[in-house]
Amino acid sequence: MLGTFTYHNPTKLYFGEDALNNLNQELPKYGKTVQLIYGGGSIKKNGIYDAVVKILKENGKEIVEDGGVMPNPTVEKLK
Repeated sequence: MLGTFTYHNPTKLYFGEDALNNLNQELPKYGKTVQLIYGGGSIKKNGIYDAVVKILKENGKEIVEDGGVMPNPTVEKLK
């Protein structure tokens, strides 16, 4: 366990071909830095990575990346 903490994670999901377009309305609600976490690289092969990064940059976001994250990451990876 990582110690005593409170975790609250409200989630909003968009589905469909134009789902990424909703980022433009959601991003202004949050801070300047966005952490982009992804796994083995299919996100780059299928083009979604470039589309998301483009939208983030257009919205003035600073991107912090952590690629290569395995499913159900270990505590060591999280740290």
